[in-house]
Amino acid sequence: MHRSKFSRSLLQCATALSLAVAALGAGASTDKPGEGVEVTPIFPSIAEERFRGEVAMEGLRELGYDVQEPKETEYGVMMVALASGDADFTVHLWEKLHDKFYQQAGGDEVMVKTGNILPGVSQGYLIDKKTADQYGIKYITDLKKPEIAKLFDTDGDGKADLTGCNPGWGCELVISHHMKAYDLDDSVHVNQGSYFALMADTITRYKEGKPILYFTWVPQWIASVLVENTDVVWLEVPKTDLPDGNNDVDTLYKGKNLGFAVDKVVAVLNKDFADENPAAVKFLSLVQISTGDESAQNLKMQQGEKKPADIERHAKEWIAAHRQQFDAWLQESRAAAASQAKQ
Repeated sequence: MHRSKFSRSLLQCATALSLAVAALGAGASTDKPGEGVEVTPIFPSIAEERFRGEVAMEGLRELGYDVQEPKETEYGVMMVALASGDADFTVHLWEKLHDKFYQQAGGDEVMVKTGNILPGVSQGYLIDKKTADQYGIKYITDLKKPEIAKLFDTDGDGKADLTGCNPGWGCELVISHHMKAYDLDDSVHVNQGSYFALMADTITRYKEGKPILYFTWVPQWIASVLVENTDVVWLEVPKTDLPDGNNDVDTLYKGKNLGFAVDKVVAVLNKDFADENPAAVKFLSLVQISTGDESAQNLKMQQGEKKPADIERHAKEWIAAHRQQFDAWLQESRAAAASQAKQ
């Protein structure tokens, strides 16, 4: 039985159309697998952490994604937004410090945690080296002695004044726990508010030759201004004691027990978005910025280059300096999308 000329022509047209569609699809998945897909980032409101977000957004744009203006909020709310689909990704979860926020929002059931955006981040308490050497202060518990606490008293109440971190950052929960665990509530007052404004006052006090006591983390520009073992020293804790009771984690930094888990910053994606966007998942699993690079960028901000346009430029300069590695991340991401498309 022979097909009519009309049916053969129709079959040829259909075949040609399907091949054209397949070719278009293949082209999209090869170069711009995110084409036509809107993606909403969500970041903390800390300007010093925007840099790594800009690097991530630029990569997603090169993969074809339509990246929306990032939402900004605190870490706990950030996880809730990712869990509910109000945002698609972040590159700002401290894996151990913020685990409570992650689990409370639904954890692995509703989100995907991946990568090692910023490896080897640490946090703890420091005092100026001059006072440490003069009075033999090595441990945070040395502040239980009234005569030691008074050295760091800035308001005349007899308690040491510790520059702490903002509510909602996660570190405030550990600090509050430490004050009780090490019996410091009666001798140390934790100052909370705008961390970087408080640290500006702390740095001023140091320049005036006064004793200082503060919490911080590395990488961060403060470490470039108050230099470890030159200007300041880390205080040790007598034993690891964390709010979640998981005291077997690594809390050592250069041989000192700082009392906070040595951590890493990871990416988190909404699970539905992740399932549909293998290129985005792969890219965010590969992005990594060294602690030294982020500290250097933060120092530029502290020196005046802190406008959004400055931070965006810093990110583009970082990408240009790491172009070969960045392109390799993009290629692996395109390959992940192509592989899923074949299944």
